[in-house]
Amino acid sequence: MLFNSIHFLIFFPVVTLLYFISPHKYRWLLLLAASCYFYMAFIPTYILILAITIVIDYFAGIYIERSEGKKKKKYLIISIISLCMVLFVFKYFNFVNQNLAALSDIFYVEYPISNLGLILPIGLSFHTFQSLSYVVEVYRGKQKAERHFGLYSLYVMFYPQLVAGPIERPQQLLYQFYEHHKYDYKRITDGLKLMTWGMFKKVVIADRLAVFVNQVYDNPQNYEGISSVIATVFFAFQIYCDFSGYTDIAIGAANVMGFKLMQNFNRPYFSKSISEFWKRWHISLSTWFRDYLYIPLGGNKVPIPRWYFNLFITFLVSGLWHGANWTFVIWGALHGTYLIIGIVTREFRVKFVKAIGLDKQRTLHRFIQTMITATLVSFSWIFFRAVDFSDALHIFKSIFTGIGNIAGIFGPERMHVLYLDRNMFDFSVCVFLIMFLGIVELIQRRGSIIEMINQKPAVYRWILYYLILIAILLFGQYDLTQRFIYFQF
Repeated sequence: MLFNSIHFLIFFPVVTLLYFISPHKYRWLLLLAASCYFYMAFIPTYILILAITIVIDYFAGIYIERSEGKKKKKYLIISIISLCMVLFVFKYFNFVNQNLAALSDIFYVEYPISNLGLILPIGLSFHTFQSLSYVVEVYRGKQKAERHFGLYSLYVMFYPQLVAGPIERPQQLLYQFYEHHKYDYKRITDGLKLMTWGMFKKVVIADRLAVFVNQVYDNPQNYEGISSVIATVFFAFQIYCDFSGYTDIAIGAANVMGFKLMQNFNRPYFSKSISEFWKRWHISLSTWFRDYLYIPLGGNKVPIPRWYFNLFITFLVSGLWHGANWTFVIWGALHGTYLIIGIVTREFRVKFVKAIGLDKQRTLHRFIQTMITATLVSFSWIFFRAVDFSDALHIFKSIFTGIGNIAGIFGPERMHVLYLDRNMFDFSVCVFLIMFLGIVELIQRRGSIIEMINQKPAVYRWILYYLILIAILLFGQYDLTQRFIYFQF
């Protein structure tokens, strides 16, 4: 079920109303049933995959807690392998198979294995990682094994964050299903405001930008120069508003019922370095890789060459997590390379900034750092968005084609190039929306914008609410084929 659908517009208030009028002891059952229905709205039979992984990890958690030494580790390994095998079959088998077939062709060896005709279950990587965090935390002794099968199932299947996160840890979410959440007007209205803002980011900003992005990235051979630059910049904001919009709706929906989900974004495009960017972007995933891959590999508590390897391999795996395609691997490798270069050049950059006196111009220095970081991140998005490596390479090359003739596009006969042969009004709206988003996030430096709004007189608050709702109705894009980008992961 899509958050930006009429289906959800009916589903959410009905489930929420039933939640508050139901006795506390039955609420988990209501939420579990609602979550099953929510997931089955995509492909009903795929709920069986979730059921299998839930059963495996439910019992694995209990046996891990009961066991000691090698036996305890054995149950952990069985659980991890079981989860990863499901992920491999549905997400990575065809990718590996195609590469083996291509390698066989090089050596003129017949390769008999065909691809599997499977559709990737929605959000498989997300609930797989959430399940993995549970068994690892039980193994580490930081979480008690959950004996209530229904509540453990709800932990994996909780509908607001089931298909695109945030990826919650058991000690942050499981206990909340035992709490009795009472009706609280302020909490409910704050949750609804966050959901509305998330919907605005998705259907008004992200989906309007998608029209321009898709035009270039689906036909990259037809565009070059400034057109490729604009599409790439637009995609940087499209994917941010699409994914953070989903997160806002998820957090807001959970908050309405009294559940607190972790923050997943914190104004990432205001980061002054790639390292800071990953502390602000998809926080639940970056911390997951930090805690369950980077630190177990040794983190930075190892010799420098090994430290660089740990960083690089973490981001390489992160890229592969996003998709079974070499473009995602390259995207992850780029971010790993950015981080390593940043570490290697840190001392030189500090000396250089002091030598030219930029350290005394702090505002200018921060602005330059932010722009460089945003440029590097946007460049990497080319590989994330492109259909394949050849398209990504073409777009990369095309960015520099005709770049010296930028001034020429501002002539009346060439302006169509600037707005990608589409309506100039639509293009102008997109630019305005990006600027509006930037202003809102600048204001958020001082704290929660919802709390700021709450402090305003009622008349100003309601004017703002109506303006946002009108903007969603008038400027929103409602093509239901435009799913949330991260659903594919």
